[in-house]
Amino acid sequence: MKRLAGLSALALIISSTSGCGWLWGEDGYFRDRGSDYLEATQKPPMQLPPDISSAKRLDPLLPIPRNVADGSAKGEFEVPRPLPLSTAGEASDFSLQKSGNSRWVLAQRAPAEVWPVARQFFEDNGFRIAEERPQTGEFTTTWQRSDELSASMAKRLASTATSSDSEMRARVRIEPGVQRGTSEVYVVTAERPAGSTAEVDFPARSVNTAADALLVDEMLASMTRSAEKGGSVSLLAARDFDAPSRVSLSEDGSGNPVLNLGADLDRAWSSVGRALEHGEWRVEDINRSLGLYYINLAEKAEKHDQEPGFFGKLFGSEPSKEEREARAERYQVRLSKVGDSVQVTVEKNINTVAPADVARRVLSVIQDNLG
Repeated sequence: MKRLAGLSALALIISSTSGCGWLWGEDGYFRDRGSDYLEATQKPPMQLPPDISSAKRLDPLLPIPRNVADGSAKGEFEVPRPLPLSTAGEASDFSLQKSGNSRWVLAQRAPAEVWPVARQFFEDNGFRIAEERPQTGEFTTTWQRSDELSASMAKRLASTATSSDSEMRARVRIEPGVQRGTSEVYVVTAERPAGSTAEVDFPARSVNTAADALLVDEMLASMTRSAEKGGSVSLLAARDFDAPSRVSLSEDGSGNPVLNLGADLDRAWSSVGRALEHGEWRVEDINRSLGLYYINLAEKAEKHDQEPGFFGKLFGSEPSKEEREARAERYQVRLSKVGDSVQVTVEKNINTVAPADVARRVLSVIQDNLG
């Protein structure tokens, strides 16, 4: 019925506009006015009345450039389309956040994408990475004197050191942000006398706030510059960030399929979300506090760059809300913390597990997209 209505509307439009020269013809209301300027005539410059004096010279508001085509040009001319406005740099993916003495970077990117960028900043400035734990979003640097770092970084950190003869190391922690697809990057430093072998733990809260703030500010500036230059993200490093160390598909005691991930809940949530986004079904909603992804197996994954065209909408290729609801196959993917790992299961609702074949199909797709 909807297609018939669309065809009828198209037929009506065609029949009502054919032969209507007063609308579309050379003299029609909707005629092409792109060449009208060729018929324009030059007017004499504006003159002030002789009894009025003005200290300011009257210049034309819209002067005609000298290198334009002369009036001898004939025929049709297509006015070039204006260039699109540049939006680069209007809003950065990285911003500085403050709360009391604490400072951190808020990134409008997933932790997996921020990890290699933050790591690269420290390596570029002479820091040596001592330990990295992508599964928990942390890496630490070795103990180093300021003269072992890059010249610019050493000069800046020299003013923040509590002693001229000291060593410092830093710990960087990347956490998922409050909103999905965002990250928060924290930096805390520890200091000890140069040459000391004493183990100094990182403080729970910043002690040398000046050094921590300096590193956060410099890292923010570096990330912003990289984004403005179109810096690419290492997909391999991003994948290593939240990819579980162990992935296995098995069954629980009742024979229901279960996907086991060797990761903490934050990393598992990030990796499963990324796997679902690259899947073939639509993610309709999420609930981070309950560890749930709501999926619809009857709808394809959303592709924001693929919109139906005019005729697609006119002929009813886009199903109505009622049609969507009638064919919906909704399930929920649940993440549950079990010991040192996370179990992923598929449910029809909170009280009913999904059929075994459906659950195995969904979990297999997630498992394939985790790599």
